[in-house]
Amino acid sequence: MIVTVTLNPSLDRTVEVESLVRGQVHRAGAARLHPGGKGVNVTRALLRNGVPSCAVLPIAGPDGDELVRLLAAEQVESAVVHVAGRTRSNISIAEPDGTVTKVNEPGGVLSAAELDEVLARALALTLPGAWVVLCGSLPPEAPTDLYAVLTTRLRTAGARVAVDSSGGALAAAVEVRPDLIKPNAEELAEAVGRPVTTRGDVVSAARELQQRGARTVLVSLGAEGAMLVDEHGVLAGDSVAKEPRSTVGAGDAFLAGYLGAVATGEGRRSALARALAWGAAAVQLPGSQMPGPHDIDLSAAHILDDDDCDTRLTAPFLRAV
Repeated sequence: MIVTVTLNPSLDRTVEVESLVRGQVHRAGAARLHPGGKGVNVTRALLRNGVPSCAVLPIAGPDGDELVRLLAAEQVESAVVHVAGRTRSNISIAEPDGTVTKVNEPGGVLSAAELDEVLARALALTLPGAWVVLCGSLPPEAPTDLYAVLTTRLRTAGARVAVDSSGGALAAAVEVRPDLIKPNAEELAEAVGRPVTTRGDVVSAARELQQRGARTVLVSLGAEGAMLVDEHGVLAGDSVAKEPRSTVGAGDAFLAGYLGAVATGEGRRSALARALAWGAAAVQLPGSQMPGPHDIDLSAAHILDDDDCDTRLTAPFLRAV
């Protein structure tokens, strides 16, 4: 079973509008409410596709209770830790062309005892060799090295650890040798302190993070596809989303696709293709809905051959990061 840990979960509220104009009153065409938080989404995607997973998360207040109800309605296995404070809400405003504007609340502060209880729940669910995924932003006032501390304790217990975060939390975690990190282009640029404008830049930055400690670097590039940099070399691929609706949670579905494939013994090429297909499927769904088997088209993903990959290494992204 793949265990996910989300220290700052949320209720994800999505409204659809024809066009977002600053300072104007808008009438929503549709409104949706989903369980939120990166790790929660990874578990939701895995379970929808038959891969065992459990989401470990703290919950607080009435919004926390609503989050638990939403997870139960989706039959999502979860291990919740009741904490003081309140569970946050994130708001996404989606336009017809797939453009999404997000407003994320900071979330509640977790005490040291509450953090220890979350970790204890994760450890209790983890078998040696199984994946534990540490996802998302840290709660307010949490130490920057929190994911690094958790990674060390989980690896000591025999788990394989993936980290999907940003800023100082990601930088600190890299130093303690996580098995996998999954930055996007912006997070990758921030981690190495320089612009990432070509796929060659992605490879160079990923190699630097490997030298610092990360074993595998899986980089999501949105409409530009993805790159996998590991001990075996570099793989690149892209995918097609025919009718984009919302990018919320697409990166989480992408990571779930990769981990689900690796956990069931698929090779790296197949795992990257599956990740791309899951991410593309999520983009075509409303709100932060996770794709199921009927939503996913594996033919939408394409792994580049070596010559094509080499040709694209110097080509700039459509939007420089």
